[in-house]
Amino acid sequence: MDVERLVEQVVSGLGYELVDFEPSPKGRMMRVFIDIERGINVDDCATVSNQLTRVFEVENVDYDRLEVSSPGLDRPIKKLADFERFAGQQVQLRLRMPIGNQRNFVGELQGVAGGLVRMNTEKGEIVFPFDEIEKARLVPRF
Repeated sequence: MDVERLVEQVVSGLGYELVDFEPSPKGRMMRVFIDIERGINVDDCATVSNQLTRVFEVENVDYDRLEVSSPGLDRPIKKLADFERFAGQQVQLRLRMPIGNQRNFVGELQGVAGGLVRMNTEKGEIVFPFDEIEKARLVPRF
């Protein structure tokens, strides 16, 4: 059974977005990060946690600890739709392979066009193939 797919079904069924799922190497602890347009509060985390606990019991998912929380201000950006949704925001991203000896970039996300992520950096606009992005996060503004 694919636990991540099960978690995604439960989370989306409750009206939330699954931002990230981090199981520990032996599956003893699971971290679930959820989001919704209005923002996440403690009641949202409790609702999802209670529902997942019930579903895991029915599906015989063996685990010791479950953590449900918001992704935080430095939310990871994982899906192509996220890169479109957060256009205009500051992001930090890391590429799988370097471009001109550089793998880490910080700048303003411009959006997506044809599977390519556009970003304005201090060196100008740079375009990255979505598949080449290893990791990306929002940069919080205070």
